[in-house]
Amino acid sequence: MVARFLVFVLVAWPVVAQSGRATGKVVDARGGEALSNVAVSVENGPKSITGPGGTFEIPGVGSGPHVLIVATVGYHVVKRPFEIAGDETRQFEIVLSPDTLRRTDAVVVTAGPFETLRQDSPAAISLSGNDVKNLASVLADDPLRAVQSLPGVSSNNDFEARFSLRGASYNRIGLYLDDVMLHQPFQMLAGQNITGSGAAFNGGMVENLELHEGAYPERFGDRSAGILDVHTREGGRDATSVRAEASMSNAGATAEGRLGPGKRGSWLVGARKSYLQYIVGRITTDTSLVFGLEDVQGRLTYDLTPKNQVWLYLLESYSSLDRSRPGLGINSLAKAGYDYSLVNLGWRWTPASNLAVVSHAAWMREKYDNLNPNGLRLGDGFYGEWVANSAATWNQTPAATFDAGFSMRRLRDEGISAQFQSLTAPPRLLDSHRGTGVLGGGFAQESWTGMSGRVHLSAGVRGDHLSTGSASTATPQASASFIVTRATRIQLGWGQYSQFPELSVLTSPAGSIHLEPIRSNHVIAALEQRLGERLRLRAEFYNRADRDLPWQPFAEPRLPSGAASVPAVNSLYRNSLRGYSRGVEVFLQRSSANRFNGWVSYAYGKTGMRDGATGSRFPTDYDQKHTVNIYGGYRLRPSVNLSVHSSYGSGFPIPGYLRLSGSTYFLGPQRNQLRLDYYQRTDLRINKSWTRRKSKITLYGELVNMTNRTNRIFDSLNSYNTKTGQTSVTLDSMLPILPSVGIVFEK
Repeated sequence: MVARFLVFVLVAWPVVAQSGRATGKVVDARGGEALSNVAVSVENGPKSITGPGGTFEIPGVGSGPHVLIVATVGYHVVKRPFEIAGDETRQFEIVLSPDTLRRTDAVVVTAGPFETLRQDSPAAISLSGNDVKNLASVLADDPLRAVQSLPGVSSNNDFEARFSLRGASYNRIGLYLDDVMLHQPFQMLAGQNITGSGAAFNGGMVENLELHEGAYPERFGDRSAGILDVHTREGGRDATSVRAEASMSNAGATAEGRLGPGKRGSWLVGARKSYLQYIVGRITTDTSLVFGLEDVQGRLTYDLTPKNQVWLYLLESYSSLDRSRPGLGINSLAKAGYDYSLVNLGWRWTPASNLAVVSHAAWMREKYDNLNPNGLRLGDGFYGEWVANSAATWNQTPAATFDAGFSMRRLRDEGISAQFQSLTAPPRLLDSHRGTGVLGGGFAQESWTGMSGRVHLSAGVRGDHLSTGSASTATPQASASFIVTRATRIQLGWGQYSQFPELSVLTSPAGSIHLEPIRSNHVIAALEQRLGERLRLRAEFYNRADRDLPWQPFAEPRLPSGAASVPAVNSLYRNSLRGYSRGVEVFLQRSSANRFNGWVSYAYGKTGMRDGATGSRFPTDYDQKHTVNIYGGYRLRPSVNLSVHSSYGSGFPIPGYLRLSGSTYFLGPQRNQLRLDYYQRTDLRINKSWTRRKSKITLYGELVNMTNRTNRIFDSLNSYNTKTGQTSVTLDSMLPILPSVGIVFEK
């Protein structure tokens, strides 16, 4: 017996003695945070899971070549070939990139988990990584749906990607994509009272979204309420990779890889197509809110020299509606199409280590046409824009930075809307517009940091001029940030902003080229307390004063004194509206790639408008006193992630001069006095991934509106009796409880 044991020891000992080990650490590409609960394995060999510090240790690795596989849900898989000789120990530092970002082996240095790309905006919130994907929803997969979950944002329409901000409508919020402001970058229907839209750009190509809710820097122009700054990502510069995904409502694919020799460039291309309209068409005859969507987009990036980088972004998107069926009226929309195109050429030049110049040349186009059941045109339109801009950043000293730039936009807008009385008579022209203009502007800004980074000051000025009507504006802005203690920060901001009326208003028979731009004054004060490295509590107070908003004061029916007032046939636009928006937002946020990640926010706001032509006072159409947004994500296991999103809104006004008697609507003497019932929706999502030798599969499951809350939106005021004032109002229902699934294949 003893002899056999000695023989076993003599045979087994060399094997044990020569068993190697693989050890190391796994970190997040964005900021270098250590990642726990990550599966690490040797292909066809032993496995491990990273601990709280992101570290792992795999003993018993035999001599020879191996492949280390590192994978967790929401991140690209990393495979690292290595060799073990005898009892050698191999150490690794693995960088994991979120699925929504390009693969990288280097950590992207950031100032902190809550810091924005720049420090000159006192009311900016950044959103990136897996949060964008989880909040986009499986059903829509829309990056703008993620923005709707941020503090201060209201959106009570399940079919809309657009949103309101602090009581202001979306047309007062500027959407910048790679430093170029876009006009209507949506998959939607235009020229009709049919709601519903989706972002034209693919969420899989978005690297970062930054929402500026007020007192934003003057490098952003021609918007008066807020800015959404979106940046697309580069393609990976390693081996070619492909992602294909499909869900109950859409399908798409994204591919990327190296461009040219070495790693000097990359390419990235994506395509999507929706087929939700086919599903809805089989279960209901009401397809007014569901239309077909398809798009293709791509980005090429290349380093000409170490100091010169160029990139080209292309986007082509098309939306269509076909609800032809018996029984539609002569002025009912039967077929419609909306085509959006964008070309954006960028160039970054860094002639010195302290100087960078970024320039763009872009072109965008929007076309739409709407037909009735007989193929007759109810309306059509065309919008085109050529853009040239350039901005320079000069780091004068380590503590001082000077920014300056200019932009030039050549605009063209034309369109008509018509109404038919019969098939034989010519249509009645309801509205038409046709015009061109050049909008030019420039800005300059100085920023200074002192007292060992505890004080940051910024001040800037902007000037703009629109050739149509020859209107000019000059607007200043300033902000300050103070780190009072290690954990306490105070941010202050003030700014003036202007927004020129659309050409469709300036050149309409109801408009005038002499209409003035919208003017807004913003004041922001925020107090932020850090409760740890990745946890903060923030309270923000704001006040926005608006004036000279273009308004049609006599366009709506009302009941001023006993009899209904019939609106004018061509009610003229006037700069007669002025008002305010003020309130407070409080939110608790944890930003981490481990354990819990998310926020709880509450916003209280109040708005008021006064029409100088009629003297009437009323809240805005998007006035919502109480708004709650909750989001949380948690990685339960290396391959399972759970997230929940819930929104509550106390209800928007029903726009118009209305009152309610019992269940019947009547015209009234005051505007926006009735409100919709409160909005509430909670979505639950679970992501499960499987890693294979050469691929990764992720299954997404989502339960939309899990409480089956019946939410409603205002659709239209259909008719009214001029004697009694009784009216007919249509309210549409939003999504019921709805399960959805999707799958992603990555190679």
